Amino acid sequence: MSTTKTLDRPQALTATEKQLIFARKLALKNQVILPWVVQQDRRALSQWIDAQSRMMPVASDYPTSKQVSFAERLARAKRRSVPDECFRSRELMSRWIDSNRF
Repeated sequence: MSTTKTLDRPQALTATEKQLIFARKLALKNQVILPWVVQQDRRALSQWIDAQSRMMPVASDYPTSKQVSFAERLARAKRRSVPDECFRSRELMSRWIDSNRF
């Protein structure tokens, strides 16, 4: 009786290397922890990846690349430098750009 129970139950397959790499990238992007238990089972990892793919990534406070390039062009044209703290805050960069436009 116990042998039929073990035969009826599907065995957990280990996750593929490709799944693990993708899951780790998603975890970094969404700033969440990838549970160890989930990494051990292919199906569980697939479900975790599906759930994380639907999530919106955490918004960064850093300025966008377009902001930085525009600010650097303004700074060159006005012969100034962009303050270092502007590179750490999207809002500060936006204020600096607004106050230094032509």
